[in-house]
Amino acid sequence: MNLSLERFVGKVAVVTGASAGIGAAIVEDLVKNGVIVAGLARRVDRIVDQAEQLKDEPGKLYGFKCDLTVEEDIKSAFRKIIRKLGDIHVLVNNAGLMLSTDLINGDTEKWKTMLDTNVLALCIATREALQNMISKGTKGHIIHINSITGHQILDIPRLSVYGASKFAVTGLAETLCNDLNREKIPVKVTSISPGYVKTEFCSVAEIPDEFLEQLTALHSNDISAAVIYALSTPPHVNVTEITVKPLGSSL
Repeated sequence: MNLSLERFVGKVAVVTGASAGIGAAIVEDLVKNGVIVAGLARRVDRIVDQAEQLKDEPGKLYGFKCDLTVEEDIKSAFRKIIRKLGDIHVLVNNAGLMLSTDLINGDTEKWKTMLDTNVLALCIATREALQNMISKGTKGHIIHINSITGHQILDIPRLSVYGASKFAVTGLAETLCNDLNREKIPVKVTSISPGYVKTEFCSVAEIPDEFLEQLTALHSNDISAAVIYALSTPPHVNVTEITVKPLGSSL
């Protein structure tokens, strides 16, 4: 199997949650491979700074301010991207949020925020990208940054709703494949499920440092490498699921 990102050189990729961590690493690798990247985030100033750092690379990075918990923000961002940069060939649904809460004494607002970010935003962004791809006959690629918690139940306190949101991502990736195959729409779908990645993501989730220090960590560029691999496969190959864990670790 020959791996090459050549067919996406000069094409537009949308990356959600692009301002930090895995998203920033994905953006960097895409730009270095000649892709035109639209990075979506609330902290768009970070994307602007990264665009300056990447200005001499073959591709180009543009920042679009977007609150992914607001449907109209997402729809508006996609309209702006298509108008400014052109038709979309790749969507990386990277934005995600882990908040500490459970179903015993849970916080409803935290539940809503996680589900809006991890599930509904992914659905809306996928729809907007697909509508553009289908209308133009684009042989595109949709990538969901999932999690191992979307495949197995982990006994970690107060992360039950996050895990449930990622199980939803697994289901949405598989059913989207079925829908596209049924309609004979030539768009690939890949779910990438990392284990523990050392980013600011876990500090937002209020996971104790002493717990995290016991784990072997992946790094953001390990996951961006998986994205590049999936995109580099030949047109007839669809890698539907990639699980990435640190060597010797179950997480």
